[in-house]
Amino acid sequence: MSLDKVETRSGTGRRGRFIMVRHGESEGNRDRRFTVSTETPLTDRGREQARRAARHIARHFAPEAIVSSPFGRARETAAIIADTLGLAVEIEHDLHERDLGCLKGHSYDALRDLVRTDPAYDPNNGWAWKPEGGESYEDVRRRVMVVVEELRRRYAGREIVVVSHGGVMLSVWAHIVGAWKGAHLPPNCGIVLVEHDAERLYPPQIFEGAEEGELG
Repeated sequence: MSLDKVETRSGTGRRGRFIMVRHGESEGNRDRRFTVSTETPLTDRGREQARRAARHIARHFAPEAIVSSPFGRARETAAIIADTLGLAVEIEHDLHERDLGCLKGHSYDALRDLVRTDPAYDPNNGWAWKPEGGESYEDVRRRVMVVVEELRRRYAGREIVVVSHGGVMLSVWAHIVGAWKGAHLPPNCGIVLVEHDAERLYPPQIFEGAEEGELG
């Protein structure tokens, strides 16, 4: 499947790197329920996951900045990482998780039930399907890649942490490799590395959390 690309611009020839981190376990993840509020906090387990991710990042990388989704669970994760690294957190609104519309407040199983009964859902093109009042994964991809390309230009040749969500990281992976099939959905505080230069984003690499996560 071919994915359209966001326009790129010139910059330094030195490669930069996005250290992409999914937020720690939230109360919604624990309860396996799509949250209504964007301010749902992390669980104690999620905070420990964030502290562990911070230690891994500090041990292996030297990021110059931290960028986060505006949602509470991502901001809390980013703040824990920032405390370890001694960096401030920059918020990028369009790194927020997929809007699940009518599924907010329902269990993860409700998504599976809905796609089984919705005549608009095509299993061969599932990334284009959207719940009522919500976004498709294609919507997420288009929204998020504008931010990613802007960050690539802003932080050309530099290393930064980007804290976001499973659906965001899944969409970035699909965009870079050019296919949704096989795209990686990281677990909570899974870490994916994406190198970049003035011409392109390089294939993502799993650094932490090879197992597949759940949406939410």
